[in-house]
Parts: sequence; C-alpha cells; structure tokens
Amino acid sequence: MKNNALIGQSGGPTSVINSSLAGVTEACIKKGLDVYGMLYGIEGFMKDELTDLGRQKKKVIANLRSTPSSALGSCRHKVKEEDFPQILRQLEKYSIRYFFLIGGNDTMDTIHRVEKYSREKGYEIFGIGIPKTVDNDLFGTDHTPGYASAARYTALSVQQAGRLACDMQRVDRFTVYQTVGRDAGWLAASAALAKKKDEDAPHIIYIPEIRLTREKIITDAKTVINKYGYAYIVCGEGILFDDGTPVSQSAEKDRFSNVEYGAMSGSSAAMAIHRIIKEATGFRGEFQITESLPMCAIDRAAAVDLKEAYECGRKAVQLALAGESGKMVSIKRLKNKPYKYSLQTVPLSEVAVHARPMPPDMFLPEKNTASKKFLEYLRPLTGELDEYSVLKKIPIKSTH
Repeated sequence: MKNNALIGQSGGPTSVINSSLAGVTEACIKKGLDVYGMLYGIEGFMKDELTDLGRQKKKVIANLRSTPSSALGSCRHKVKEEDFPQILRQLEKYSIRYFFLIGGNDTMDTIHRVEKYSREKGYEIFGIGIPKTVDNDLFGTDHTPGYASAARYTALSVQQAGRLACDMQRVDRFTVYQTVGRDAGWLAASAALAKKKDEDAPHIIYIPEIRLTREKIITDAKTVINKYGYAYIVCGEGILFDDGTPVSQSAEKDRFSNVEYGAMSGSSAAMAIHRIIKEATGFRGEFQITESLPMCAIDRAAAVDLKEAYECGRKAVQLALAGESGKMVSIKRLKNKPYKYSLQTVPLSEVAVHARPMPPDMFLPEKNTASKKFLEYLRPLTGELDEYSVLKKIPIKSTH
C-alpha cells in the first residue's frame, strides 16, 4: 500500500506559515507522494476533515508563499490520552507514514506524543515538526519562521506611531503599544529597531522576563515625559508585577493552561499601564493593541523570513524520507554579514512545551530597552526600515 503524507498547521498563524506549507506540499509532490492537509489542525483530522493538496492547482500552491494567515485553518486543541486511538485510526485509514505539523512549542508536543504513541502501537510514522511562532520562544533554533516578519511589523508600527505620538504630544502625553508574547520579550524588544535617535520612540520597553512595580511604571513615564514632552512605551502582553501577577490582571486560560491576554481576557497590559499612568499624572494618553495583526501582515513580511519558512518545509520532507523522526527542523546562524544560515534538527522532546526567554545580555533593564547585541541579532532578519523627515524648528523674524 502506498505511503502518504499529512500536513497540518496549529496555533496562531504567521505571515510566512503558508510558505512552509508550500515547501512541504511541493517537496512531497516532487517525490511522488500523495499529500493531504488536515483542516483545522489535529482537531479537524480526528473529525475526518481533510483536503487533497496534491490535486490543487500548481498556481494555488505556489501562491501560498505570499498568502497570509493559515490556509489550512488551525486549532488550539490539547491532545488528550483518549484522543490517540482515534488519531491512530485516521493515520491507518489514509495510510499516513509521513506526518508534519507547523507550529510552536505546544504543536511540537502534539507531534511528539502522536509519533511516540503510534510507534508504541506498532504503527511506524515519521514525524517532523516545522517551527513557527511570532514569539520566537522555541528552543533549539536561532529564530523561528514568522518572528522576523512580526518583528518588522512591530518596528515599522512603532516607528510610524512614534512619529504620531511625537507630533500629537500636546494632545496625548503618552502612548502604550502592546505586542503579543506570553512568556518572552523577543517581539516587544524588536520595537527598539525603530529608534534612530535618543528622542525617538520607543522610550520604554517592558518584557515578561523583567518584573515591574506600579511605582517603576509611574517613575519611568514621568521621567521620559519631563525629558521629551511625551512618552512612548512598548510592552509585551505577558509582563508581570514583582509578585508574579499579570499586569493585565487576566485570569483567563486557554486549553493548554496558558494565560489569555488582550481582548481574549477583557483586559490587557497596555490598558493597565495606561490606567496607572493616567491616575498618577492626570495626563491624557492612548493605547495601541495590534493583537493578531503582526501574525498575518504579508505586506510587511521579511524576505529572509519567507525564504527560510519555505526551506524549512522542504527540509522536513527530506528528513522524513531519509527515515528521520521525532525531530524539529531548526535554523543555525552561520554569519551575520552577509547573513548565512543552515538547516539542522533538534529532538522534539527538547522543544515541546518549553518557552525560551530572551537571554539577559540582549536586554538592558536599567535603560528599559534592547541591547546592541540584540539589534545585531535582529537586523539581518528584518532588513532596514525607512527614513522619515523631521522638520527643524527654524525661527522666523518679525517683519514689523
């Protein structure tokens, strides 16, 4: 019986997740495999919701490389022990031997457990994980496909909104911009790319790795407003107070027991910071919460990101056909200037569930901003930002 391939997408999307899907699909077709897509992740697969990717038009698959969101749909289903018999029945029903999932650490946990269960039951599959997350918090890889594009989106947004905040400082004395990032500050820190001069936004960055107090938030804001006339603050959604409670005060949790932030919980870190500063100063301010927009903005996707996502998909098929299993494709940086990388692997057991925080030497807590080392790490991935004009204040002499 012919061995077939199965591919799914899980969790939140990225601007380049469909590029990985295209890489897997085209590589499978080239090798003569029938390749099926699970609609709405492992949850849809258990309900027999599939599509034949090999019978799609070639142009449709090729255009996935520049298509936003998750073309197969997604889910946040935490696989339970009682799910495994049904998953195995489905794998056997469609003669699936090559099993691919694109996602973050929870997704890597899913493929790791499915692959392990199948082998224990005597059904051999070759399971390979393809990394994806805008949070950039996966172990075993220099960075994750999706992160560079989300970082570019964040930097551009802060660069442009920072100009707005500066020009409107007589109206709004402070602005709080919130990024996604439950446990790690990689994305919030990327806002530092927007800063060309000392007075440019962002003035303050708060990341989940560095605990806060209300007093610090107030003092930081007042200091910056006194210096520049306004304050532009960037925060990760998962920032915490020094006692470990979320600044957002959210108590909602998802199916993986992760705290829900932003609109999901009816509160947000940005709204909380806004309230703290407003109550302490009386100043009017605004908050900017992009939620999932950086995850699907194909118009701001980084060229490096699109290429790497596609190559990760192709590499996954190469590994599976070579008999590799229980691994995730990883990116190893070889050189910064010019940027070079190679694709390698890391065991799924080292990636699953765990979150990789920002290393301490990539952030400067005393200055509330990213370090030079972090910016050197990020710039090759995102590319350069635009330059904007700033009018000089040139005095005019009276004619009378």
